[in-house]
Amino acid sequence: MTFDFTNKNVLITGGSRGIGNVTAKLFAASGANVIITYKSNQQGAEQTLADLKPGKHSAYQLDVTDPSAIEHFFALYAEKHGRVDVLANNAAIFIEHKILEASYQDWQQSWDETLKANLTGPANMCFFASRLMKTHGGGKIINISSRGAFRGEPDHPAYGASKAALNAMSQSLAIALAPHNISVHIIAPGFVETEMAAGALNGPQGESIKNQSPFGRVARPGEVARLVAVYASEGLEFTSAGIVDINGASYLRG
Repeated sequence: MTFDFTNKNVLITGGSRGIGNVTAKLFAASGANVIITYKSNQQGAEQTLADLKPGKHSAYQLDVTDPSAIEHFFALYAEKHGRVDVLANNAAIFIEHKILEASYQDWQQSWDETLKANLTGPANMCFFASRLMKTHGGGKIINISSRGAFRGEPDHPAYGASKAALNAMSQSLAIALAPHNISVHIIAPGFVETEMAAGALNGPQGESIKNQSPFGRVARPGEVARLVAVYASEGLEFTSAGIVDINGASYLRG
């Protein structure tokens, strides 16, 4: 599977590890100028940049839970890079907060942090990126959702709720932005072999999680990255607002 994103500007949040890291490498290998953001893992971000094919690549520290930081970032971005051809909202958090075990303080904090990172942050990224896209004739927004938006996350309820809300927001934006040649796509993975899922996959439930899929495994980051590249490609605009599952048939929905 080959892609051509020559001279396209691709902005990826959470690019220092996991899906974001692999996605950055794929776009760079396809000719794109890759711009990644990271919250605190500067070493990981620098390693991602070092691993990219030659090109005009950049990394920025950005806490997507901070609306002012996003506004400042886009002011700098517009000055240096001009346009956004593809935005991949990948950054997210996954905090355990069992309703019958968490303290009320922890419960409140988990909901607040999760919604800021997984919903409001991507919404604010879309707010600024869509304006640059409109100015330059269009673009692609790809939001990374989750299987948990549909099947529920009993130990991480804010995560499931944030991803369900991300789906709804994405579909609303798809309608609003289509007249400006901006399409919005949603990818919903199940478990993926990343640092964020390592605790669960390497723990006592690891094998049962893998066996949820008839393939007997979870998704690999590269599989999700290729799907991001597919929807970022020209000719897929009419799939805007669609939600595609990548969970190895571990969860089926009508």
